[in-house]
Amino acid sequence: MLLGVIADDFTGATDIASFLVENGISTIQLNGVPDDSVTADASAVVISLKSRSCPAEEAIADSLAALRWLQQRQCQQIYFKYCSTFDSTPQGNIGPVTDALMEALGTTFTIFSPALPVNGRTVYQGYLFVLNQLLAESGMRNHPVNPMTDSYLPRLVEAQSTGRCGVIASQVLDRGADAVREAIAQLQEQGFRYAVLDALSERHLEVQGEALRDMALVTGGSGLAIGLARQHAPQGKESEPATRAGYPSSGRAVVLSGSCSLMTNRQVAHYRQQAPAQSIDVARCLESESRSQYADELAQWVLQQPTAQLAPLLYATADAGSLAAIQRQWGAQQASHAVEQLFAAITTRLAGAGITRFIVAGGETSGVVAQSLGIHGFHIGPCISPGVPWVKAIASDVSLALKSGNFGDEAFFSRAQTEFPA
Repeated sequence: MLLGVIADDFTGATDIASFLVENGISTIQLNGVPDDSVTADASAVVISLKSRSCPAEEAIADSLAALRWLQQRQCQQIYFKYCSTFDSTPQGNIGPVTDALMEALGTTFTIFSPALPVNGRTVYQGYLFVLNQLLAESGMRNHPVNPMTDSYLPRLVEAQSTGRCGVIASQVLDRGADAVREAIAQLQEQGFRYAVLDALSERHLEVQGEALRDMALVTGGSGLAIGLARQHAPQGKESEPATRAGYPSSGRAVVLSGSCSLMTNRQVAHYRQQAPAQSIDVARCLESESRSQYADELAQWVLQQPTAQLAPLLYATADAGSLAAIQRQWGAQQASHAVEQLFAAITTRLAGAGITRFIVAGGETSGVVAQSLGIHGFHIGPCISPGVPWVKAIASDVSLALKSGNFGDEAFFSRAQTEFPA
């Protein structure tokens, strides 16, 4: 096993798995920490956790359990995967998990590389940009769970970690892998524990991959995986068999959207003009005694929709103003948890009624859906948009498209169906 990825949510896991497969690394995705009896015949294994927004102690415990499983299989390099928008708070969980992995691996230095230029996430002089905006000026400033109000990554890292964080600037990356290695050595000599790596282009990711190929632990979004995969698989791609195995199954589909990102709002608005759609009533979600009945009603509505058209949509997606009002009225965590529980109940009912394709928007929602379906692992299929592949359960005929909030274009929900028909 060349590469073991510990991903902090389900959309992030499918995101990085798709880039590994596309760049020549045979990859299996496993959901949750696998049992000791689980085997994985692949060059890379991606373990998807639901640890982005849980208590830090829980995130650390799950991540260390995943690490132990990978170490028992002689994995050569560990990759802690988080969102390309560095979703976290001053308490974590990115910093605490990174520190715990470093201690377990006995390493005193690692890097942070969230950049994914193909999706508009770039890092310049240590500042993270989303398209042409600084992170703190983008839609991420209104994130319902982890609002990002600072764009300078070293400051974000140091607030939630135990050491100093430097920057390796784009000018260094322009000079190649040897210059990056030299910059890392200098930072270590100066007492730094971490470095943020700039990246403005795919070429910068390739340089990172060459420079970091032998580092015991790396951390980042999915972009660095492009560079590392090209280092580990220089003789060509192994991706076609994995893509065929992951092609979406036949059968009925449903679209479930829990993300409140700017792009998902646009995607929902676009899709509602083409397909039947119903919004989620947060008040009814919060009524635990009637939540089961509400889930029955929504599942029944989905099943009653005609099959000869685009799949029906259920959405809790809201714009920034509506989301703020919901949070003021019921509290951010309470509302989010209630909606997740509703999606879990709906998913179970729809799967039992024969729905085999689930198109899901939002990391938390994706985790809930995958866990509710009892899926333990995926084959990676064809990409709908960069970082968003179709995946197919290893042991069943269920397929999912798990979309991070801001990924994909406006027509993503319809393209997932029309470009990959049942």
